Formats: sequence, structure tokens, C-alpha cells
Amino acid sequence: MSGGNFRPKKSLGQHFLLDSTIIEQILTGAKFGASDLVLEIGPGRGALTLPLARTVGQVVAVEKDPYLKRLLEKRLSSSGINNVTLINHDILSFDFRKVRSRSSKKIHILGNLPYNITSPVLYKLTENRTLVARAVLMLQLEVADRLTASPGGKTYGAITLLVGYHAKATPLFEVPKEAFSPRPKVDSMVIELNFERPYPDRQDVDLENFKRVVRGGFLHRRKTLLNSFKGAFPPWRREILSAAMRECGIDPKRRAETLTMDEFLFLSKATKIDKRPRS
Repeated sequence: MSGGNFRPKKSLGQHFLLDSTIIEQILTGAKFGASDLVLEIGPGRGALTLPLARTVGQVVAVEKDPYLKRLLEKRLSSSGINNVTLINHDILSFDFRKVRSRSSKKIHILGNLPYNITSPVLYKLTENRTLVARAVLMLQLEVADRLTASPGGKTYGAITLLVGYHAKATPLFEVPKEAFSPRPKVDSMVIELNFERPYPDRQDVDLENFKRVVRGGFLHRRKTLLNSFKGAFPPWRREILSAAMRECGIDPKRRAETLTMDEFLFLSKATKIDKRPRS
């Protein structure tokens, strides 16, 4: 599809996948079933949409760019494909329940995510975790590395924990920047997020406080936990924070990047607002 005078919009982070081998790899790796309902994020010109529609039951494709939506509508019509619903909407404000109501099973997600909204989309998926079975996503390599990182490394951070608590992240394969037009500055990776395989040793924690603890720990990444937490918990005295860490067997001089998921979960319980006095 030529798209006439269409020019990719930098403001929307548009980079279109052209490599047919990569497209086939993505769909093979996704392992979607013939009866699955797939929500595609940002279908663009339909490089994934058309072959996907031929292998699954239904596709709901959410495209923010109205011009691309019209172009894809024409392409789907000329190809005789009638199991794709195109919606002109920003995925960040889209209601996933509208898709879930179409199927008796949880939905699957597919997307070549614009780099400029990657983190917000990942957090939106965690918020909709009860509706989603799996997500197969193309991300910039740096973010994919962060999602699959282990404690102690430079790529280990808040997003590792906040997504990893809800879904198992598995890297599938790397995609070179040459596979896109226009060519991005960095390589990408396709990963799977399995929301049916959350963190195995889940604990009964207050999720909002867990987020607060994780983000507070990484608020000043190069500082000790105690100093970084002071910015996240300003009403508390230093000794209260120290006591909470000692309760968990955590040295206040450690940095957030050295803590495991379990240690952050323990800290989340120990620092819950309603069980700690304020100074």
C-alpha cells in the first residue's frame, strides 16, 4: 500500500515494520489460537494485521492516526478480510473492557509499540491484567532488557518489578532497526508478557504501597535506600524508615538495584501507611 502522500508522523513515533520474515516470526512466536480475540495496538499500515486476521477469530485494531485507519480500512476491504474491527482511538485512554466483552475468553495483545509511549502502555496492561491473557510486543531493546533484568544490573529498575509482579516477561528475538521505515535509532526486541504467569511467590500486599515503595527506592538510583526513600515518604522520620528496613533484614545502606522482588514485597508490608505512625 503506497499511502499516497502519507508521511510518518514523528510525534506519534511511527516506524513501520517492512521485513516479511520478521512479521512471520512474530506471528509464529505469538502462538495465537484460531478462536482467539486479539487486540492490536497501533496497526499502522497493516503489516501484522492482515496475516494476523487470517489466523485468529477476531482482531480489534486500535489506531490513533485517523488517516492510517482509513488507509487500512481500504486495504482490509480489498483483501476480503471481515474479522477486523478498526477503532480510531488513543490506546492510553482506550477501555479494554469493550474488547473483553466480545469474547468468553481473556484477550490477547499484539503490538509494535511506538517508543514514546512504551512505559505508559506497559503500565496500562498491568492495570488491565484481569482482562488479558498474554501480550506479544515489539519494544526498543533497552526497555525489553529492563523487563527481563535481574537484581544488581544497570537495567534492573522500577519497571522490572512493577510489570514483573503481574506478568512473566520472556524475550523472544531481537529485531534490527533496518527492518523498519523510517529507520529508528535503536534495535528492538519482541517479548511475551504472560499475565497468566504472574510472580510465583505473590504476597498479600497493598499494590498502591508496593508501587510507592518501588518507585521511592529508585527515585534517586545512586543513593542508598534510606536516602532515596526519604523523598517518597516525606512525613516519616529517618529512624522509622530504618526500623522498617531492619524489620525486613535489609541494610539501609543498600541501593534499590540490589533488592529482589521478595525484599521489595517485604518492605511494602513493613511501610504500609496505616501501620506506621507519622512524626
